[in-house]
Amino acid sequence: MRGLWMTSKEKRILYGLGVALILSLIFYLLLKTYPFYQFIFSFLFTILTPILISSLIAYLLYPLVEGLGRFIPRWAAILVIYLVIFGGLTLGIYKAVPVFVKQLKGLIDYLPRLIQTYQEWTYNLYVSTSDFPEDLHEKMDDAFVKVEEVLVELLTNIIYSLTGIADFVVVAAVIPILVFYFLKDFPKMKKAFLIITPKKRKSEYQSFLGSIDQSLGGYLRGQFLVCLFVGVISSTLLWFIDMRYPLLLGTFMGITNIIPYFGPILGAIPAVIIAFTISAKQVLFVVLAVIGVQLIESNLLSPYIVGKSLHVHPVLIIIALLVGGESFGIVGMILAVPVLTIIKVFVEPTPVIKKIRAAWSSK
Repeated sequence: MRGLWMTSKEKRILYGLGVALILSLIFYLLLKTYPFYQFIFSFLFTILTPILISSLIAYLLYPLVEGLGRFIPRWAAILVIYLVIFGGLTLGIYKAVPVFVKQLKGLIDYLPRLIQTYQEWTYNLYVSTSDFPEDLHEKMDDAFVKVEEVLVELLTNIIYSLTGIADFVVVAAVIPILVFYFLKDFPKMKKAFLIITPKKRKSEYQSFLGSIDQSLGGYLRGQFLVCLFVGVISSTLLWFIDMRYPLLLGTFMGITNIIPYFGPILGAIPAVIIAFTISAKQVLFVVLAVIGVQLIESNLLSPYIVGKSLHVHPVLIIIALLVGGESFGIVGMILAVPVLTIIKVFVEPTPVIKKIRAAWSSK
């Protein structure tokens, strides 16, 4: 009879999963009805974005503050980190933004050439496949239409994002201030959270938050460093092979690298397309550069920087990426692994999961 009943801990875990599922459904419905309250959501998004970004930055920098805080006062540790990180970031932006803007303008001016090359390629493809059945040509037409729709939507989103940069810069000016106070008062916020936590659940909550911090925190900090390295290495290699817009394309590769498995492919597509308009040799160089970067990332960077912080099977990661991509697009793919990590911490203590893990490990 023991196997038919759940322990109180299992009931709490099941209750938490049920609440998470309901909240996910509510969030999904809110996204689907977005046009009805777009203005309100945009206003709240503008207000909450710097707070969320500041919280994430403070969370990533907190271990550095704690480490330096052992030797110098906390305020001095925060000041040192500010001078090193934000000072270096400001210098990097000052040096890189003019080059970035110049390359972006060059890419926009180069778009007619890309369109012309695409039209010539499709025409030659039609000519070379003129003897194929009509049904196959219709499927090819449908495929080209879908590709064109995706490209138009992507370009529209990019242009829309660029037009909002000026507004975001004004809002983002408060981020360093918020980060400072989050870092300074983090111990107080942690104590306040524990005060409002029921005494019976306090140890459980501390253990749960510690597990999330160990898995998710290590993953996020590691991925940030890996993406930074990938962006720098990619830009350097593209510049070395005399590729157009190396900083722009390398930065895009670094950003998309945060998506496991699919990210490197997405990041390489723009570089390969542009290389096609130059020469076959340039395509080969770009492909070799991308492969070289991924070999460095997968064999040197990720194993030592990210390590085994997730302990999640690759199949589960791929399923999470597919679900996230289908539900929320690129943003969903970026958030898929962090959400999966939190879910893993929820379900991992259950006896059923423990038995499955033990059986899997024994084989």
